Amino acid sequence: MNQLDQLKQHTVVVADTGDFEAMRAYKPQDATTNPSLILQASQKPEYKSLVDQAVAEHKGGPLSGRAKVDAIMDRLVVLFGLEILKIVPGRVSTEVDARLSFDTQGNIDKARHIIALYERAGIGRERILIKIASTWEGIKAAEVLQKEGINCNLTLLFSLAQAVACAEGGIKLISPFVGRILDWYKKSTGRDYAAAEDPGVQSVTAIYNYYKHFGYQTEVMGASFRNKGEITELCGCDLLTISPALLGELQGAGEIITPKLNAANAKSLKIERIGSDEKSFRWLFNEDAMATEKTAEGIRNFAKDIVKLEKLVEASLG
Repeated sequence: MNQLDQLKQHTVVVADTGDFEAMRAYKPQDATTNPSLILQASQKPEYKSLVDQAVAEHKGGPLSGRAKVDAIMDRLVVLFGLEILKIVPGRVSTEVDARLSFDTQGNIDKARHIIALYERAGIGRERILIKIASTWEGIKAAEVLQKEGINCNLTLLFSLAQAVACAEGGIKLISPFVGRILDWYKKSTGRDYAAAEDPGVQSVTAIYNYYKHFGYQTEVMGASFRNKGEITELCGCDLLTISPALLGELQGAGEIITPKLNAANAKSLKIERIGSDEKSFRWLFNEDAMATEKTAEGIRNFAKDIVKLEKLVEASLG
């Protein structure tokens, strides 16, 4: 049995891609997208039809200017999601505009609109996860949405403070970023890390153990991997979202892997609770230089790719 098949016995495998063929090849349960992945896919000839469809549906409508571009962008991400849901049996994560990361009501309004577009296409909200950045404002928006039955995936998450606030808010799922944490520490320290001592792996392990120790229902989905070792060290995590390249490496490897994360073991650990109110969150987050820097950088980069995607849409409008 290859490592991908072994991993699937202990962890829900999710495809981190906008490439439909990769999803068909590796048969993940769920799939996640983000603005960067949608931008990459939209520039490929095989996905141009989705851009054309989104533009055509709004080209002659009553909207104009910024409102028209926004409507096309929303429709485009949903069209990608609809195609993905034809392939995966589970859920797709669709991300709101990163420029709303510090706008609680803006996140709520955009999420409701995206869900409405899916529901109009016949897709129930149980198959959708709305991705929102793990800012305080994003977490508060997700709390409201969860109470409406709109499940959220809190992304750009780099710290236990963010994770605890999400769990206390009853968020469905979080995506702690493994590889980007490693990137920061490698740049900061100038050294390489073995998989077991990888700071990103250790961060997700700490979050997983905290959740299971205190009985939180929020799902942990490790994300943003740089190498196969990070993935095998997190075998047993609730979910892992993995790029096609690393899915291929796992499928081509035959070494035995064993679960490293275990909910029963987490129960017996000695873990202290941390505060989850706004003051505690902001202080703990501020004290974590890596988390503050990588969250801000991630928001900026996703926002840049949204602008690039908007320009692609505007060019298609002619």
